[in-house]
Amino acid sequence: MAEWFCYILECQDGSLYTGLTNDPARRWRDHVAGRAARYTRTHRPRRLAYLESQDGRGAATRRERALKRLTRPAKLALIAASPAPDDITRGAP
Repeated sequence: MAEWFCYILECQDGSLYTGLTNDPARRWRDHVAGRAARYTRTHRPRRLAYLESQDGRGAATRRERALKRLTRPAKLALIAASPAPDDITRGAP
């Protein structure tokens, strides 16, 4: 079973973007380049704020849905309580 990840990006305007991927470094590069998601084309990513490993795409999809339902304060608390993700954001804007 392939490893998948749920993540939260903090954008330059302070907004939060939640997504999933099986390659966090590639996905980060795609977000920075404006190729990943319509939202991050106009809300440029500042940093990878949260990264969580999941067993398989189905689990990642369910977890992403749960993360998206969280309120902003709950997401910020989750980010604050978790260790910083590995620095895959070299070359960040």
